[in-house]
Amino acid sequence: MKNIVSVLQLFLVYFFLFCGIISCKSEIDAVDANDVGTVVQQLDRYGLPSEGMRVESGKIKNGDFFGELMLERGISNNTLQGILEASKEIFDIRMIKVGNGYEFYYRSGAKDTLSEEENGNNVPLYFVYEKDALSHVVFGLGDSLFVRVVEKKIDRVKRYAAVTVNSSLWNDVSDAGASPLLALKLSDIYAWTIDFFSLQRGDSFKVVYEEISYNGEFIDIGDVWYSEFTHNGKCFTSVRFQDGEKGNIYWNEAGESLRKAFLKAPLSFKRISSKFTYRRKHPVYGVYRPHTGVDYAAPTGTPVMSIGDGVVISKGWGGGGGNTVKIRHNSVYTTAYLHLSRYAKGLKKGDRVKQGQVIGYVGSTGASTGPHLDFRVWKNGTPVDPLKLESPSVEPVSKENMEAFGVTRDALKWEMDSLATMGHVEKMLQIL
Repeated sequence: MKNIVSVLQLFLVYFFLFCGIISCKSEIDAVDANDVGTVVQQLDRYGLPSEGMRVESGKIKNGDFFGELMLERGISNNTLQGILEASKEIFDIRMIKVGNGYEFYYRSGAKDTLSEEENGNNVPLYFVYEKDALSHVVFGLGDSLFVRVVEKKIDRVKRYAAVTVNSSLWNDVSDAGASPLLALKLSDIYAWTIDFFSLQRGDSFKVVYEEISYNGEFIDIGDVWYSEFTHNGKCFTSVRFQDGEKGNIYWNEAGESLRKAFLKAPLSFKRISSKFTYRRKHPVYGVYRPHTGVDYAAPTGTPVMSIGDGVVISKGWGGGGGNTVKIRHNSVYTTAYLHLSRYAKGLKKGDRVKQGQVIGYVGSTGASTGPHLDFRVWKNGTPVDPLKLESPSVEPVSKENMEAFGVTRDALKWEMDSLATMGHVEKMLQIL
């Protein structure tokens, strides 16, 4: 019995000693945590210790330059030169854009007025520039000069949409609950296959795509994985698939490239005001004459793109055609772009241009009653209707990747059909 009591007494002694040690350790941890809390500051979304700092927010205005923004706020020339050197491999400060936001971080107690001398509180410690919707450039202006890019922690979610054209593609996409930016993505993907100027009521598409958001707020449309676009009763499929190092990533269901030698149209989303004909009453001269081109009505300043790779063979005044650019694409095809308000900066005769490269901007120069682009195509020297221009595909999916392409295509098709079915079920449940 005594042995049992002794064992219990020893157990209780060890138990209380153990509890005391734990208690002491907890107090020490608590003290340590409090001590650390007085040293470590909370960092904001850019990784800056912003607590207690004053932040000056603004937007880049026309005529603003990086150097002037710094010097106006008291940053010395030496500091500015150091920042320019630190930013060389990270961000080109000449690329700041009008309308993009920025923030200057000042020490607490800094005045609101700009300072002309580096006197402590009035000089910003950090500058944050909004590079785009997904990233910012952070500049350290204090004792430690640095430049880094901070990417937003974004969410990417796959979505499904089904849209039927009733009025305009832009409005119909919005009515279906998707962002109108989806229409722009699809127009880029199908630019060589479908003429988006000639979409008709009843045309439709189904698509699986990626939606990018930040803190629950929509930012952009990401990758379009699979789509079926029905136009004039014919279904055009697009499959996103990376075939090695090839630049193209969109293919039809047979693995043929959706990218053609030529774009379907040289500008985006405006109506056709006059078609190809050999007898049209000229709106200025009032006489009947051939109009061997297509007129695209669009606001002045709308970018005009070359429909394919080629060489600028002429650039200048074209009489009734006003400011004109003419491009030879190969031994067969030549195109011309008339009535431009101005040319792309630096463009000159003899330049090689790429497909989709901006070569000028819509205007109303020459014999014109309003802003539009008169677009013309010649095949072997003979005018042809741009709306009926046939263009061959570029290389298909390589043989070694064709099997992988087929697996990807079938999986994406199954995923789209499954999402469509789920959507129908949800609607039925809502009705019930």
